[in-house]
Parts: sequence; C-alpha cells; structure tokens
Amino acid sequence: MHFQNEIYLTALAVLPLLLLLFLTVIGWKRRVIKEIGDKRLVHQLTSGHSPVAFLLKFFLICLSLASIILGIANLQKPGVMDKVGRKGLDVMIAMDVSKSMLAEDIAPNRLERAKQVIMKLIEKLPDDRVGLILFAGRAYMQMPLTTDHAVAGMYIQSAGPDIVPTQGTMISEALKMANASFNSKERKYKAIVLITDGEDHDPESLPLAEKMAANGVMINTIGIGSPQGAPLVDHITNEYKKDPQGNTVISKLNESILQQLASSTKGVYVHLNSPDEAVSDVMKQLGTIEATALEDNAFRNYKSFFQWFLGFALLLLVIELLLPENKWKVV
Repeated sequence: MHFQNEIYLTALAVLPLLLLLFLTVIGWKRRVIKEIGDKRLVHQLTSGHSPVAFLLKFFLICLSLASIILGIANLQKPGVMDKVGRKGLDVMIAMDVSKSMLAEDIAPNRLERAKQVIMKLIEKLPDDRVGLILFAGRAYMQMPLTTDHAVAGMYIQSAGPDIVPTQGTMISEALKMANASFNSKERKYKAIVLITDGEDHDPESLPLAEKMAANGVMINTIGIGSPQGAPLVDHITNEYKKDPQGNTVISKLNESILQQLASSTKGVYVHLNSPDEAVSDVMKQLGTIEATALEDNAFRNYKSFFQWFLGFALLLLVIELLLPENKWKVV
C-alpha cells in the first residue's frame, strides 16, 4: 500500500504546533487564575467548566485534522492482478518538471507541451508496458511499468515543479531509475523516452547512457524549448527572474546533450515543434526494436481509501460540535 499524494503528509507537522498552542492556552489560564488570587471566586466562576471535556474536544479536532490530511494524501493499494498477454516493449518515460520547463518559448509553456506529447505517445503504445518518472534535481517514480495506462493521465496532469522539491536537471538520476525498472536479464525490448530542455544537465548522463546502450537500452530524446531561450517568470511576483548580477535569467534548450544521448544508444533526437510529429518520429524509432511476447502482471486499478478517512474526520467534527464543554449532569 502507498499514498498517492505523499507530499501532503508534510501537513501533519501542524499537529505538534497545535499541541504547543494548546499547552500555551492552558498555561495562560493558570496564570490568570493565580492573578485573580481568590480561589473560591475562581471556583464559582468556573464551576460549570469541564477541563476533561475541553481536552477531549481538542483531541477530536486534532484527530479529525489528521484524518483529513491522510484522506487528501489518499492511501491506495493495487487492485486485482490480471494476467495480460502482450507482445511489445518496456518503455519508461522520463519527464523534466524543473522550473525551467515553465518557460514560454513554446506555447503555452514547455511543461504543458511535454504533457501533450506524453499523452499522445501513450495512446500509441496500447500493447506495451509504460512507466513514468518525473525529475528535476532528483528523480521520482510516478508509475512503474504496467499495461494499465488509464492511471497515467492522472499522474501526467498533476505533474509540475512543486512535486519535486529539489530543483535542477539531473538527467542521470532519471536514467538510473528508468534502467532499474527494466528486467536486467533481458538485453532488448527496452526503451526510454526522455523529455526535457536539457538545461543544467549533470556530466554523468552521457557515460551512463553508453553503459545502458551496452545492455540493450535505447534512449529517445525530445527537446522542449528553443536554443535562443526565454526568460523565466516568477509566478509569485509576476516578474522576470534575475541572477545575482541583476541580469534576466534566460532558459535555453541544450540540444547537444540530448543529441549525444540519443545517438549513443541508437535512439532518435526530436526537437519538439508539433506533438504529432514528435510522437510519429519516436514511434518510428521504437518500431526498430524487436517486440517480445510474454505475460504481464498488470494492475487494473488502484483501490483508494480516502473516503474512509474523510468520513471518519466528518464524524469526529460532528461529535466535537455536539459535545458540551460544560460538566455533564447525571439525572
């Protein structure tokens, strides 16, 4: 089992802050009581108040908040596994989601155009196992190799720079993760489609690609953007980003590294102008790889449990709302 949106689990950090706030309020109440001085008067004024009920209401609020956060993170487990006969390839798609992909030298921006290409490419691979990796300064597995392509659209549409907290363009990290997803005993039927602007790439990517080529992996690269580049807009200030010297930051497509990665693995490099043309060129190159007939254990769907967490949270909030803070009178 796993959480679909793990990043939202960081919101659980608010619970210790609420506990600290609660203890602060308790301390403040005690100080006020001491300042009043007259214990008999304080007892008369607070005779109807129940500290136990107050504590219980706070506990219910914290527990409901935790349930809401867990519901948003969406705990999932794979559905029933079906044996699916197939004859095809294993294709890992690695998409760059760094902030440079928000450059608008290709409308509406590089990232949105990359998403269009991936969706069209997956439609052309109905009999192949497809996986999805998102990367920037680090790589993250979003979808392992599977013939169940329906779930891919959800991951692709939600992809963005916020998913990867470490910025950069670590192509080698994405290639390593993709290579680890393949069957190491096979020396064919394996391909990677790398979609990036290639900016700020790391020097390890090319030597790594050459080693992967020796193990039968083909890397096809799709370059997003223009060699002339485009300025990056800070969406918080709505102004162009500046370097330390005050110059406008220009993000440029690095075609050279992408061409080298493709040529070193007998793949093809495509400069994205039209999504349809890019997909056609990649599919033509994938067609040169021999397909294999085998059975694939594919998940048909994922069973989600978010509704249980949200329902439990709603129940707790209703109980907290109806629970009186005064002492309960037994008739």
